[in-house]
Amino acid sequence: MTLPTRRLAPPREAWLSADGPDIFERRESRARSYSRRIPIEIATASGSLVQDCAGREYIDFLSAAGSLNYGHNDPDLREALIDYIRRDGVAASLDLFTAAKREFLEVFSATVLAPRDWDHVVQFTGPTGTNAVEAALKLARTVTGRSNVIAFTNGFHGVTLGALAATGNSLHRSAAAGCLQNVTRAPYDGYLGAYDTVEYLQRLLTDSSSGVDPPAAFLLEVVQGEGGLNVAGGAWLRRLAELATEHGALLVVDEVQTGCGRLGSFLGVDAAGVVPDIVALSKSLSGYGLPLSVLLIKPEFDVWEPGQHNGTFRGNNHAFVTARAALQKFWSDDSFAIDMGTRELQFERHVRRIAQSVAGARPKGAGWMRGIDFGTGVLAREVQQRCLDSGLILETAGPNDSVVKLLPPLTTPLEILEKGLGVLAESVADAAATRDAAL
Repeated sequence: MTLPTRRLAPPREAWLSADGPDIFERRESRARSYSRRIPIEIATASGSLVQDCAGREYIDFLSAAGSLNYGHNDPDLREALIDYIRRDGVAASLDLFTAAKREFLEVFSATVLAPRDWDHVVQFTGPTGTNAVEAALKLARTVTGRSNVIAFTNGFHGVTLGALAATGNSLHRSAAAGCLQNVTRAPYDGYLGAYDTVEYLQRLLTDSSSGVDPPAAFLLEVVQGEGGLNVAGGAWLRRLAELATEHGALLVVDEVQTGCGRLGSFLGVDAAGVVPDIVALSKSLSGYGLPLSVLLIKPEFDVWEPGQHNGTFRGNNHAFVTARAALQKFWSDDSFAIDMGTRELQFERHVRRIAQSVAGARPKGAGWMRGIDFGTGVLAREVQQRCLDSGLILETAGPNDSVVKLLPPLTTPLEILEKGLGVLAESVADAAATRDAAL
């Protein structure tokens, strides 16, 4: 038998010369998205500023899609992590007990749970937000014995199959090849104008011939980030919580993007006075961009059997360290929230003024999660490109990418915030003028 000839890999230098500056285009999957509209190569970052490999500086109003609420490389979080690594602190630990996990849980309990008088337990899920949502849906179905979940128009909960079934975005859903099941879509607050969509849900759930099965859970965001910065009113949220209780369903709130201060308070549900049965947290929980995802579960619903839901990277101790440091630095008292609130007023005022400068545009969002809906993705994308050319990084959102979305770090100094908004104002004016001249 003749053995196949083994092909030897070319020298490393040949690989480099073959790929050159096009390495991302040649070697990275087509699945990448942000880099298509923001085609810069970032080298360093500090606070609200990033620098590309050519040394050009940009103001960051993207914050890794809300994963860097405290900015890039916060010095106190960085030093806590470096110190932990230098002491040979364990990095990965499955769900074993570690000193880093204990310290995180102690501080999280003291700064987040105790002030709210919550007795929720903390489940460490896989490392991303969609992992937390998957665990929440699985748990709700286990608790209730039901399979149906009520999710909402324009919601975004992740792109793994269970979370994707509850996500509204057609582009993401199209990749599932028809495997999305057991979710009933309901209109979000304001989706039908002044019509009360909770009343609509009540009618569906009390009509035995509506065709809607009793739900295991209601799954929603307090502000729909990817869906276009749609905001749920406090009264609507409270009535929805009552409806869930009335029909034996769990209220699951996805705080992956709204949590960790993005709406002013640490949790987005705080303003409405709602206590969810399950809360999903991720993105900025580690405070440093390190993967960390958890569920907060009312104890009576923590019915998992040991190992019934697991994952290798539940024990990211480096993230525990930076998360603890972030909680201690920013949430041990009210000083950060008060300062953030003062700057947020300027943020809101500027965004409203810019929106009013363009016919048909309108401001959207809440807290430090704001944007402008231009009614057309063409204009919004033009604004984004002009901002990038002028040194401001941001993204677009909404069903047709018609919303320019602003997620600056919560620590952004007022002068940098105003400078970035000045770039936005100029870009909006130039893009609108170009559009109007072409009409």
